[in-house]
Amino acid sequence: MTNRLADSPSLYLRKHAENPIDWWPWCDEALERARADDKPIFLSIGYSSCHWCTVMEGEAFSDEAIAAYMNANFIPIKVDREERPDIDSIYMQALQMLTGQGGWPLNVMLHPETRVPFYGGTYFPLEQKYGRPGFLQVLTALRQFYDTEKARLAEITEAVMGNLHQGAQLPESPTIPSAEVLYAGLTTNAKILIPSGQGTCFPMIPYAAAVLGGRRFDLELDVAHICGQRGQDMALGGIYDHVGGGFHRYTVDPSWTVPHFEKMLYDNGMIVEYLADLWASGQQEPAFERAIALTHTWLLREMTAPEGYFYAAQDADSFVAANDAEPEEGAFYAWPYKTLESALTPDQLQALANAFAVTHEGNFEGQIVLQRFDLGPLTTEVEAALDQLFTLRYGTPAVELETFPPAIDNQAAKTQTWPGRIPPVTDTKLIVAWNSLMISGLARAATVFQNRNYLATAVAAAEHIRQHQWIGSQLHRLGYDGTPQVPAQSEDYALLVKALLDLHQANLAMPGSATDTDWLTLAISTQQEFDYLLWSADQGGYLSAAGGDDLLVQERAYQDSATPAANGVVVANLVRLSLLTENLDYLDRADRTLQAFGTVIEQIPRACPSLLAGLNWFRNGTVVKAIAEIIPELAAEYWPTTVFTVADDLSAGAVGMVCRGTTCLAVADSGDKLRQQLQTLRPR
Repeated sequence: MTNRLADSPSLYLRKHAENPIDWWPWCDEALERARADDKPIFLSIGYSSCHWCTVMEGEAFSDEAIAAYMNANFIPIKVDREERPDIDSIYMQALQMLTGQGGWPLNVMLHPETRVPFYGGTYFPLEQKYGRPGFLQVLTALRQFYDTEKARLAEITEAVMGNLHQGAQLPESPTIPSAEVLYAGLTTNAKILIPSGQGTCFPMIPYAAAVLGGRRFDLELDVAHICGQRGQDMALGGIYDHVGGGFHRYTVDPSWTVPHFEKMLYDNGMIVEYLADLWASGQQEPAFERAIALTHTWLLREMTAPEGYFYAAQDADSFVAANDAEPEEGAFYAWPYKTLESALTPDQLQALANAFAVTHEGNFEGQIVLQRFDLGPLTTEVEAALDQLFTLRYGTPAVELETFPPAIDNQAAKTQTWPGRIPPVTDTKLIVAWNSLMISGLARAATVFQNRNYLATAVAAAEHIRQHQWIGSQLHRLGYDGTPQVPAQSEDYALLVKALLDLHQANLAMPGSATDTDWLTLAISTQQEFDYLLWSADQGGYLSAAGGDDLLVQERAYQDSATPAANGVVVANLVRLSLLTENLDYLDRADRTLQAFGTVIEQIPRACPSLLAGLNWFRNGTVVKAIAEIIPELAAEYWPTTVFTVADDLSAGAVGMVCRGTTCLAVADSGDKLRQQLQTLRPR
């Protein structure tokens, strides 16, 4: 027996289709039913590759007694946060207000009339454990509270709603934040990147990228070292899949050793761009180049649809055997020592142990997660050992395996014949924002390494979005089997415009690239659509999503999380568009956006590194107008607030000129002269 989620295109929702809970998707009918029946809404938000979401689905949400109580006393609604980040953001803020912390699965109880939360939590176990009450105990207490404590209920919901409104109404700054505010904010974010020796380790690329962009400022910190260390930790650590390529989401320890094994497209796109920028800045570490190359190979092999777009994510868990009831975390990636002994020659095993942390006892539940000791290139023998492990995992040598079909759900994973290990489930939906991050990463890597294969992969994904993700004049966020769904939100617009601008710059850096699309013109039209639909004329900045009766507040995203916030990205986009088109209207809108978030930038810079990066662009945006032949060499270097454009009207003997604001330096007669001018521009 299945519930209403069985026909959903969302993999995450379909994972709950056989629960005995009578789940609803988020829809007007469900919200109205809650009002009519006077039942609190149990809203549960997660995503397909979320480990603890999977655990709770298999435990509490599959329990008959819990389902019977839930169905009788609540209206249960499931939301895929990757489909509706606007809903997720609002209720995550509310959860943090109620409990002081957040995470997924995000479970909140809503008043049926107002949809305002009055209780929340993350993972609830079936029975009492981990210091958490059993889920049925929680549900029973909450229904009793709803029925008998109306005055207290009203106090809680009024307080939550008041805080949500206050958070959405930011005090506007009368001026653009100063250079001192920019430097102080970047210093704060640089300190966040310094290893603390405790807790989990996330890539935090919005922070690292913003700080790297301020490397020429006097921040009283060794920014190059801090940013380089972040790159080294990722490229050497267990967060990187040294056998198959691609980065996991984070590590559960402070030493970058044992990952939470899901692989998210957005992380990989941002990390590729960051490592390419580190290389361009002069930190030409072979481990960075290898990580980028193998991530591109993984992307083509496992994460690229035949149509050219990129899939969203791969699960952390996978089945060891087809008859297993539940998948195990990391089963596809970790290595028992005995497996290494049997698969490798003694010389290969010794070579692997010299380069990686390989011990009999392992570092993850008796198994081994590969983590490199040292920088530099790997030896031929170590590469041969890794190739052998690849063959063991996938059942086919890497040189022979161009594509590896995705397991689209648990049933497919258990019933398909796999030549090697059973792979984790892949969420095959297209998300415009995440595809855009990957396009940007590949475009930058293509420029830095002059690699046309990287650019071709990026162009194919962008072309698919261009041709298939608009319905009429409206961009749509998701694609399911070629069908666009859910109107685009601000992060989709902001990151897509960035990706299109990055493709435009990559094409200039790699002349003769095979594409007829004018990426700059497409970026301009996409920005116009973004302005029309989501610009907040009264407050400045961009709304997260178009208004609807189902949203408690209209948010303007400014806080970075694993991905950059739209309003930070859009400031940089607007400055770039102004530099490339000489249209100052873009600069005016960037100015207004920075004023809208000026107080935030000054008071809580650790929340908004992307706005700091946008402020850096606004204050230091530079355009190099040059002959086409000189651009590839300069564009492959790291000029963090600079765009390039072809100049056809230079004087005889000139190769280009550097302009910032309304001032241009003297025309240069060589690439070295242009480089010298860029280096001597004073930060402001």
